[in-house]
Amino acid sequence: MKTTTKVVGQSKIINVALEEDSARLEEIVVVAYGSISGRNYSSLSQAQLKRRKQKAYHNRLASEINGKSIVNLQGQAAGVNVNKGLGEPKKSIQIRVRGTNSLTGSKEPLYVIDGRSVKSNSVKQLDPKNIKSVSVLKDANATALYGSRAASGVVVVTTNKAKVKNEDLLYIVDGMPIKKEVNFIIENLPKNQIEIKNKYSKAEARRKFGNIAKNGCVVITTHQGNFRINSNETYTVIEENSFERTTLSPLSTFSIDVDKASYSNVRRMINNGETIQPDAVKIEEMVNYFNYDYPQPTHEHPFSINTEVVKTPWHQNTNLVRIALQGKTYTNKELPASNLTFLIDVSGSMSSHNKLPLLKSAFKLLVNQLRKQDKVSIVVYAGAAGVVLEPTSGNRKELIINALDKLNAGGSTAGGAGIELAYKLAEKNFKKNGNNRVILATDGDFNVGASTDKAMEILIEEKRKSGVFLSVLGFGYGNYKDSKLETLADKGNGNHAYIDTMQEANKVFGKEFGGTLYTIAKDVKIQVEFNPKKVQAYRLIGYENRLLNDEDFIDDTKDAGELGSGHTVTALYEIVPVGVDTEYLKNVSNLKYTETKMVNKYSDELFTVKFRYKKPDALKSIEMVHIQNTEIIKASTDMNFASAVALFGMQLRQSQYFNNASVDTVIELAEKGRGNDNAGYRAEFIGPKNS
Repeated sequence: MKTTTKVVGQSKIINVALEEDSARLEEIVVVAYGSISGRNYSSLSQAQLKRRKQKAYHNRLASEINGKSIVNLQGQAAGVNVNKGLGEPKKSIQIRVRGTNSLTGSKEPLYVIDGRSVKSNSVKQLDPKNIKSVSVLKDANATALYGSRAASGVVVVTTNKAKVKNEDLLYIVDGMPIKKEVNFIIENLPKNQIEIKNKYSKAEARRKFGNIAKNGCVVITTHQGNFRINSNETYTVIEENSFERTTLSPLSTFSIDVDKASYSNVRRMINNGETIQPDAVKIEEMVNYFNYDYPQPTHEHPFSINTEVVKTPWHQNTNLVRIALQGKTYTNKELPASNLTFLIDVSGSMSSHNKLPLLKSAFKLLVNQLRKQDKVSIVVYAGAAGVVLEPTSGNRKELIINALDKLNAGGSTAGGAGIELAYKLAEKNFKKNGNNRVILATDGDFNVGASTDKAMEILIEEKRKSGVFLSVLGFGYGNYKDSKLETLADKGNGNHAYIDTMQEANKVFGKEFGGTLYTIAKDVKIQVEFNPKKVQAYRLIGYENRLLNDEDFIDDTKDAGELGSGHTVTALYEIVPVGVDTEYLKNVSNLKYTETKMVNKYSDELFTVKFRYKKPDALKSIEMVHIQNTEIIKASTDMNFASAVALFGMQLRQSQYFNNASVDTVIELAEKGRGNDNAGYRAEFIGPKNS
């Protein structure tokens, strides 16, 4: 209830009527499908039968509703949590829109159906077949339109009965197109929220933004600068690695991963006060975002191997294993000549300030690193694809930068056509013994031609046979398609980064220029064999999307990750020693036909790790072997920091394995692992958690 103040004076009787304050309610649970009758039955069997029929009806109804529009908000709109329940009677769907200062969220939003605010049970009683779309408003965007009632967010539902006029305008607000069925939200946007408002005629709008704007377009920039109705970001589903019993599965095989997109994307979510989508958190990419002080290789191989075993900082009964690679670092002068094709998305979805404008500034950093022997081409795509700069020497920087400056956003997104043209141009200008690479920059929101994740996978697998490598750079938010960009990088012999600021652009194209653009080893695979006399069980932390079948390790036709100049790769295993009781393993029955015998002559070895890689232009792999003994040492500076990042990632993913360790443990580990942090990236990691 709202606090009420009354002047008492000399009165002996005080009448106070308190007003409800729904914005401060912690939780509301609504019965969505009725109640069970309390009537007595003369026959127990008849009563049981009726209850069973009624329960079956409710379960069917719950199943139908739980598969429809409302529930599909989960994972589609940032900051929206949908609790679907278990399909039980009296259990309704609960929706939470998380605020900027909460990672857990617990408040009921305001519901708006076809422009009218309604009680929460009204939307939950809608027939899912009548729901056309569901959108979400949160934070200042919500309160600007609906006042204090929207303090916990707004769920906007449009039904099939809602009238959408054929002549409705297209609204683009802060770089994001608005669905026409919710135009009323923008039409009611207060004037004091609008900084710039431009209206385009039908012909002008269609020419600039494509057929979607055939009825005209209004482009609005708000003072806030990040107005969002809902988020439509997509991430590959991650099923967390569990503990494997060594006697049953002694081998663990996976591809390396040098992608770093997840960390900068999660950092953006935290800085924007968004809910962290668990599938956006790829722990291996967070750990590998940071460089570590591993020694340079001193042999003929392109990387050094480093291992370490310590006590697990978040569990007293397990140990933590680090397996790391350090790629050889080459100076700019030592690098081979490059044939680079910039493939730039200039569709309408790229108009936001954190997309095409940031992209152009980022690419200028790259251009300034190029040499006379390097060649650059620029391909753009929107509704169609085209070449805006033929191969140009890297010393003609002004010409290249002028071509970048002339780029403008507008139209639909034919990503498949752009990829086809970029690879065709790269192959035409192929440099033998050189660095041939397409650099794709986009938000990933392809919607014309080949555009699905699977279609992109098929297309890029064919293109990688050309010998042209791929770097994928993600920009923007709200409609960021991480799943698609990850697929392109993984299947296209490439790497994937997410650029949210010029500082990140400088990291990718400045400090890590060689690693981003120059591959020194391709199809790098790791296979670890644990000694069952020493290791009862093990769990690979992260790399869920990089797992390989054991037989893939020696199969040279199987694709794996690429290692760039100066790149470091870190993989962590949590292991359970033999003889330790653990809650992570279930008992299994003994095998009747298979007898497992331990080999005694390797009793001092903890594990053997094998590596396979190919030279950038080779088809046959080279194998390396490293043996780790059972010695447990005090954690190094780098081990402390890597374990801090991994633990934080597990917390964000709501992992079942972080043993309820607190953020204080993360901070303590990160402080121990700060080390020689000249670039300040480790300090940045620690900073927000201390606040």
